[in-house]
Amino acid sequence: MTTSARRPTARDVVFVDGVRTPFGKARPDGLYAHTRADDLAVKSVRELVRRHPGLPPERIDEVAIAATTQTGDQGLTLGRSVAVLAGLPRSVPGFAVDRMCAGAMTAVTATASAIGFGQQDVAIAGGVEHMGHHPMGFDADPNPRFVSERLVDPTALVMGSTAENLHDRFPGLTKERADRYAVASQERYAAAVADGHIAPDLVPVAVRSPELGWGLATADELARPGTTLADLAHLKTPFRPGGKVTAGNASPLTDGAAMCLVAAGDTAAELGLPVRMRLVSFAYAGVAPEIMGIGPVPSTERALQTAGLTMDDIGIIEVNEAFAVQVLSLLDHFGIADDDPRVNPYGGAIAVGHPLAASGVRLMTQLARQFAARPDVRYGITTMCVGLGMGGTVVWENPQHADYSGHTTTSHES
Repeated sequence: MTTSARRPTARDVVFVDGVRTPFGKARPDGLYAHTRADDLAVKSVRELVRRHPGLPPERIDEVAIAATTQTGDQGLTLGRSVAVLAGLPRSVPGFAVDRMCAGAMTAVTATASAIGFGQQDVAIAGGVEHMGHHPMGFDADPNPRFVSERLVDPTALVMGSTAENLHDRFPGLTKERADRYAVASQERYAAAVADGHIAPDLVPVAVRSPELGWGLATADELARPGTTLADLAHLKTPFRPGGKVTAGNASPLTDGAAMCLVAAGDTAAELGLPVRMRLVSFAYAGVAPEIMGIGPVPSTERALQTAGLTMDDIGIIEVNEAFAVQVLSLLDHFGIADDDPRVNPYGGAIAVGHPLAASGVRLMTQLARQFAARPDVRYGITTMCVGLGMGGTVVWENPQHADYSGHTTTSHES
């Protein structure tokens, strides 16, 4: 006779570490024009394992890797193929994720859910996007019913147009505000680089150019330090004549990868792994696709409600800067000033770039570094808008804070 199966209790999930490649321009002369997307992911996974020799590779229970355009060198079930290419034991399984810009975020929350439910102990999660090889929407075939049956506004399938729609919907979100926010993002990122806050999370990548030969990518390629309001004032508005969205107040097209280790709190303690953040709650929410950028508002409200917190409890807000107007819409909703020091203290995607499915883990890695420097901050969030009308938000707790609630599980229900 069989005995009753064990019913595991929920376990705390922690963010152990995160790394990313330098981000490059998605252009024929960009850093990674002649580098495969999956090799960017492989390099990041190998670096994670190298940095934590106390983690036996066979203890990794899952590899979840996201890409928005899953074809060519971003296809073939990335989680599994990258695990094999990175030299992980053949016993380590993997899968691919697609939630467009929130791919890496979803890879983290999916593996964290399995860990929290007691089915796994350690996972690698992240994302990669080579927009130079695979432009957003490349080779996609949207169903004509979307438009013919008026399921979505025709502008919903063009992300820049959805940003213009936000400007229309909220007249207070002016181009001047968007440009001012973009300049501030460039300034904060440049200061973070100068202060040594960016380089420690970067994985050097060997690159090759047919013209220049071999080189080593060690720094982000996209930032425009010294950008002024005057520089942005008269840029073209590619999504509509006389619009408000420009290359200056939007994230650039980007190549790059970002990966992280997540684990059960008790497993981290067992293996002596560092704990940089504890996952408190997460949420995804849908909105009208034609105003995609408002997505972080309902997802943040839901994640905060689940955590029993309010925005007043949040000391650092890492929000993806797909477009400046999208960030401003979130700040206006919560009554936060455009220059609030809690928001993207190290700058954001307008400066560093937005390799779509990889950006969620970039936000997390950046938040973890700020937590280490700010023991006075107990809670932070990572949040982003998502194509086709969604938002995603994760609430994190800082282990350095004096009131940290802890992360180890001492008992299981039988």
